[in-house]
Parts: sequence; C-alpha cells; structure tokens
Amino acid sequence: MSRLDARFRIDYPGFCFDVECTIPLEGTIAVFGSSGSGKTTLLRCIAGLTRASSGLLRFDDTVWQDDARGIFLPVERRHVGFVFQEARLFPHLTVTQNLKYGMKRSYPFRRRIAFDHVTELLELETLFQRRVSHLSGGEQQRVAIGRALLTSPQLLLMDEPLASLDQQRKKAIVPFIQRLTRELSIPVLYVSHALHEILQLADHMVLLKEGRVAATGPIQDVFSRLDLPGLVESNVIGAILETRIAEHEPQFGLTRVEFLGRSLFLPQQVLPPGAPLRVQVLSRDVSLVVGAPPATSSVLNTLEATILEVSESPGDQYAVEVKLDVGYPLLAMITRKSFQQLRLRPGQKVHAHFKAVALT
Repeated sequence: MSRLDARFRIDYPGFCFDVECTIPLEGTIAVFGSSGSGKTTLLRCIAGLTRASSGLLRFDDTVWQDDARGIFLPVERRHVGFVFQEARLFPHLTVTQNLKYGMKRSYPFRRRIAFDHVTELLELETLFQRRVSHLSGGEQQRVAIGRALLTSPQLLLMDEPLASLDQQRKKAIVPFIQRLTRELSIPVLYVSHALHEILQLADHMVLLKEGRVAATGPIQDVFSRLDLPGLVESNVIGAILETRIAEHEPQFGLTRVEFLGRSLFLPQQVLPPGAPLRVQVLSRDVSLVVGAPPATSSVLNTLEATILEVSESPGDQYAVEVKLDVGYPLLAMITRKSFQQLRLRPGQKVHAHFKAVALT
C-alpha cells in the first residue's frame, strides 16, 4: 500500500508544532483534534503552502521535502487538490468556468479524471451556467470539490469543508464525499473537529493534541484505546462497529442491524436493507452484567463479551475503562465501585448492555 511519511517541526511563540506520522494513501484519512491542535498546519505543510523549519515529506517513493538535502517541491509540483472551509470560487465566472479552471492547472497528459465523471458524481450538471452568487453554500462547496478534483490530484486535502454549512447542507454533502474515494480512488486527507463527520467518512485517523500526534491508526483501533480519555473529551469515546441494515420496524421506530452474526437495535434509519452503516457505542452508555442477563429488561441490546483489558487511571477517582471483545473492540466506562463489586478481570465472560436510543 502507498503511504505518506511526514515529519515537521515549526516553533511558534508559545506553541511548538512537532509532528511525525505515517499515513496510508487509501480511503479517507481523518485529521482530528481540538481547535489549535495543528490540524490545518499539517495540511498546509503537506500541500507546500507552509514550509516547516525542519521537515521531511515523502509521498510513496517521491520526496516532496527533505531539508537535510535541500529538497522542497513547490505546491504546483506536488499535484494535490485543496478544498478550504470557504469555497473560494471566482465570483465573476460561471460554474463551468470555475470547474475548467481546475483542469487548466494540470497538463493534458496528466489528466486522468474526466469532466463529465466529476460533474455527474457531484450532480453539478444543472448548475453549469449559474454564477457563484446564485449558488447555495452547499452548491458552492460541491463546485469547489469538483474544481479540486479536476486538477487530477494524487491526494485531496480537505480543511473543514463543511464547517460553514448548516446541518441540512452538511447531510447533503457527506454522501458526495463518501463517493469520491469509492469511484475515483483518490486518497482524501480530511480535517475536522466534528466527530459525526469523522465517523461517517474516515477509514484511518490521525489524532492531534497540542501540536503532536497523540494517536494514529484505523479508526476502530484509535477509538478503542484505553488511554483515549486523556486525549479527547469523554463524550466522544466509544467503539465503532461496521454493521449492515437487516430490517426496519417502523411500528416501533427502530432499525435492526447485523454485524458478525450479531444483532443490534437503534433508532430507525433511512437507508434500505443491506446498506452498510457505521455505528458508535459510547463507553458511558455501556453497562456490564456478570452471569446470565436478566430475563426481562427495557434494554434491547445485549452482547456476550470477553474482557480484554482494564484501565484504572490514578487521576480518575470514580471511573474505570473496560475494553471488551464482541467481535470488534467495545469500551465500557463503569464506576470503581461496580468494578470491585463485580470482581472484573481480563479473560472474564460478561454481558454488555446498552439502549437502542443511545446509539449514533
């Protein structure tokens, strides 16, 4: 698999950006972290828009930057597409003219993405003759994405492209972004501090904290780490399950999904049966039962699980994180008192319970 190897250091007044990571060039790679953690700086260094005082950047077998050898490829030679938070379209041009400007930024022999394919993928055909001022925010971002794609980039960089949109327009744009890597096979490096976007889009994740890489890896692995409470807010910690829609129960407003021969109920979804669905189970919503589960309960979701690890943080006076195996890693945050009363230990069989209404 192709990969991007990056090492950058920039000393700002009161802040040191010091990042080293290896990123697989496949699918969507999320760069996640709180404001000021260095997400945009990382993208700008990769694009060549910001030059680190000390840096090494290798795209597969091609060196883009190596300060020790005096190598620094300018932006135009890196063949990356960049989508910013604001669309940054040319207001005096039509949609077609904005799109074709992207094509002009690549030599004809390098063009491997067809104009018709991009405009069909992003459903832009009805907008061709309109001016930017006559487009909605969501339409402008679709045109901006199309323009970036028509440069035929080796890598697409997206810096919080949905941050300026309302919730309805965000929901409309996400499916287009999901289709990019499937249909065009272009790796996407996607910056966001919005977890729901990351959960829908990302295959791999780079977690930044205070200018450094705190964690990196497949998104399921990162979110099942027991040290995650020290890296992100506790309200986003939870396992990620790759499921498929089994059936809907509209009379109850529920959808049943399946994964690895197991079933879960969650609030009703709009996707058809058979469609894939990524589900997050927050650790704070998981309770544990030792022995047989109760015969009757209002909790619809019960999974047999094996305890893998336990993390008792000395700085946390009341909570314990328990890592479980349910086919995927699953985390449960319980009180220290419950942990002691249940006498939990690695290798022990338990049942994990969580409500359908708690799933996202």
